[in-house]
Amino acid sequence: MNLEYFIAKRLVTTKKDKSSVSSPIIKIAITAIAIGVIMMIISVATGIGLQKKIRDKVSAFNGHVIISNHDDNQSQVSTVPISIQQDFYPTFSSVTGVTHIQAVATKAAMIRTEATVEGIIFKGVGNDYKWDNIAEYLVEGELPNMTNKLTDDVVISQYLAKRLNLKLHDVCRTYFIKQDNQGYNLRSFKIVGIFNSGFQEFDANFMLGDLRHVQKINKWEKDEVGSFEVFLNDFSQIEQKGQEIYKEIPPTYNSITILDKYYSIFEWLKLFDFNIIVILVVMILVSTINMIVALLVLILERTQMIGILKAVGASNWNVRKIFMYNAGHLIVRGLLWGNAIALVLLLLQKYFGLIKLDPENYYVSEAPVDINILYIVLINLGTIIICLLILIIPSYIITKITPVKAIRFD
Repeated sequence: MNLEYFIAKRLVTTKKDKSSVSSPIIKIAITAIAIGVIMMIISVATGIGLQKKIRDKVSAFNGHVIISNHDDNQSQVSTVPISIQQDFYPTFSSVTGVTHIQAVATKAAMIRTEATVEGIIFKGVGNDYKWDNIAEYLVEGELPNMTNKLTDDVVISQYLAKRLNLKLHDVCRTYFIKQDNQGYNLRSFKIVGIFNSGFQEFDANFMLGDLRHVQKINKWEKDEVGSFEVFLNDFSQIEQKGQEIYKEIPPTYNSITILDKYYSIFEWLKLFDFNIIVILVVMILVSTINMIVALLVLILERTQMIGILKAVGASNWNVRKIFMYNAGHLIVRGLLWGNAIALVLLLLQKYFGLIKLDPENYYVSEAPVDINILYIVLINLGTIIICLLILIIPSYIITKITPVKAIRFD
């Protein structure tokens, strides 16, 4: 039997300890650890959740890597066509990790109603378009079918629909400026679906429809498109895969990752990593300080016991281990309460979306959470290890307690 653990366990379960001077200090220490763990788990879950949600939204509308003509590099509108007769299309087999590639084309336009006029970007897509990424954000209607003949069905954002006072199944008159800037082309589209991604930069601009409309208006051939959108299976390798893709495409084309295209957004997201680290450090520091105070009070309260143990032959390290076990018990109690409360709060947010956010500032309408068991385990292990390692220092005061003075201590 581990004698130090046995004594520590008796100290924890004794009724006298529950009514002692140290009792409120212990409760405060446990509460501080619980609050610290709650803050750490929630900050990690919401921080990573927000990063993933925004990242998924950007990639849903753009892919992970965009291949276009060099002349289109800084434009949201396709100006110079690319032939689909490429070695990398429809399957990008020369680069591992590519899951899908799709051909698209964009063109600036205006939607005019009786009440207002709104500038938009018409994004033409074909039968290879990955609608699964957009289906998540569909709030009304259905997705258009591009597999058959030319269709006038389009999907518009809820933001644009409200501004233009348009509803599902309405027909919207859309004006496309001709390439020579001489006049315009009029198209009437039927709204079959309305989406809301919560990402203002996309919702305020894009309407999705048949790629063949852009080809006809621009007088392109049937095998010409504006750009290719490439999807990867691992976002963490986007920079590496972006370089590999650039090397595999013809020299007349350019490729750009969404990290570069939306540089400001992803730089903003990196700030969350720093915020998470700051919260973790502060919470562990607060928990540790409270545990140090609790440990010192426990030692002071058990001074006579320390003297007796030393008198019967216990070494300083044996006595220190007793109090380290005691401190570890308090830490675990705080962790259990903290984990339970944090998981309940995260589950409530995940399934009920109690905390709302402003989409114009955060690109999402409610705070997303990512409940990752690995992160939670690491937070708990890190808290236990750091607290116990730091508590070794204040436990050194036990070595200064002599049996004679300790037994007579009152």
